[in-house]
Amino acid sequence: MSGDHGVPWTPADIPDLTGRRALVTGVTSGIGEQTAMELARHGSEVILGARNPQKLTESIARIVHEVPDAVLHPLTIDVSDLQSVRRAAALAAEHGPLHLLVNNAGVMATPYERTPDGFELQMATNHFGPFALTGLLFPQLLASGDARVVAISSQASRLTRTPPLDDPRDLGGRYKRWRAYSKSKLANLMFALELDRRARAQGVPVKGMVAHPGFSATGLMASRSPGSSPGSSPGSRQRVRLTSTILQAAFEALGQPSSLGALPTLMAATADLPGSTYVGPSGPLQMRGHPRIVAPRRLARDEATQCRLWELSENATGVRFLDQ
Repeated sequence: MSGDHGVPWTPADIPDLTGRRALVTGVTSGIGEQTAMELARHGSEVILGARNPQKLTESIARIVHEVPDAVLHPLTIDVSDLQSVRRAAALAAEHGPLHLLVNNAGVMATPYERTPDGFELQMATNHFGPFALTGLLFPQLLASGDARVVAISSQASRLTRTPPLDDPRDLGGRYKRWRAYSKSKLANLMFALELDRRARAQGVPVKGMVAHPGFSATGLMASRSPGSSPGSSPGSRQRVRLTSTILQAAFEALGQPSSLGALPTLMAATADLPGSTYVGPSGPLQMRGHPRIVAPRRLARDEATQCRLWELSENATGVRFLDQ
C-alpha cells in the first residue's frame, strides 16, 4: 500500500469500488465534494448529503461533469437537527446496504446558538448528529458485511484539556467558540475509536476510522450563517461575520487545496487498514501533505472516557446501538 516507507498515498491507490455504496455528508464544498467525487470516480454509488438543496444540486452537477457515469443520489439533511437526521436516515436506508459512511459535515467556531434539540450548535453538528446518523444507519452498515464509518477530526482536538462530557443542554457557563469546536473534534475522534472497539468486541463487521485534513481549504468557516444566536446585537453579528470572512480567506490562501485535504479521508475510507486507524497529513505538524497514519492524543485513547461519551450521546440523541 502506498503511503508507507516514504511512498505518497494518492487517489491512484483507491481500489475498484464497483458494487459498493457510500454516504458522504457535507458535500457542497471542499473536502466533502472531493471525497464524493473520488469515490464515484472509482466506481462507488454515492449518496450525497447536504443541508442546502440548491448547493447540493450544484455539487452533483460538478461531480457529473468530472465523472459522467457517476451513480449519485441526493439527500437533504441538516445534521444539527435530529428530526432531519431521522428523516434522512430513513430515506438513505431505502437504497439498501451501506458499505461506507463518511461523517464529513461540520461547522467551525460558530457564534453561540442552540439547536431545535437544545444542544450547542457545534457539538450538535459535529458530534451528536453524526452519532445519531451512524446509529440509525447501523442496520444498513451491518447488511453490507464489510463497512466503515469515517469520522473527521481536526488538530484542534488537541487544544482542549478536558473531555467533551458536559451536559449537552446546560445553558450555563461562558461560551468560547474555539473551545467548543475543539471539544466537538475530540468527540469525533473518541466516537470513532469507541465504535471500533465495540464492534470488534461484538464481532461486528464495521470499522471505525478517523481522518483529519490538516490546514486545508475546507469551507467550514462559511458553512453556517453567523450571528443567529438569541439576543446578539446587529453589531455583534457584523463582527462575527467579518471575522469568519477573514478566517475563511486565510484558509483559502494559506491552506492546502481541498483535493489534498480530502486525501486523509479517502485513505481512511478505502485503504487496507485496521479499524481505529487515524490518518492525517504527513508534513510538519500534520498541517499539509500527503496522508499517513498518525497517533491520536492520549486523552482520546482513554477507554473509560470514550464509554462515558458514548453513553452521554445515546442519552442525548435517543439513538442506541452497539450496547455493551
